[in-house]
Amino acid sequence: MTEIYVDGDACPVREEVYRVAERLGLVVHVVANGSRPIRPPGRPNVRMVTVAEGADIADDWIAERITAGDVCITADIPLAARCLARGARALAPNGKIWTGDNIGNALAGREIGRHLRESGVVTGGPRPLTKADRSQFLSALDTAVRAAQRVG
Repeated sequence: MTEIYVDGDACPVREEVYRVAERLGLVVHVVANGSRPIRPPGRPNVRMVTVAEGADIADDWIAERITAGDVCITADIPLAARCLARGARALAPNGKIWTGDNIGNALAGREIGRHLRESGVVTGGPRPLTKADRSQFLSALDTAVRAAQRVG
């Protein structure tokens, strides 16, 4: 059975995930470290998972449990890569579907950005999510879930 794992600390599309999962009868695991408590949505198919604070602990929880029949929602490129390595689907909140063909370049770009920031260059953050991004996300989530269900 396909399940959805949400890297919950900074996910701007949780409500969209909840609605899609409820419509399709899927379990959602929202994983966060508790530094910014997330209010449970009160839906029987949504499981709130609070892990200890610390770097990558929520990512580790997800990566250790996700399977080839599952989907991960994350803006964290290394977590997306770990999920892909386990055969799962991964997509960003803006609707970008991570694949074996594009994750390597994304990881490299992330490292370049990290190096620039460490060198003192101001690189800025991600742009705010737009209505078009949310629409793209819903379409990508449907695609990812359908593909995962074929495997699971």
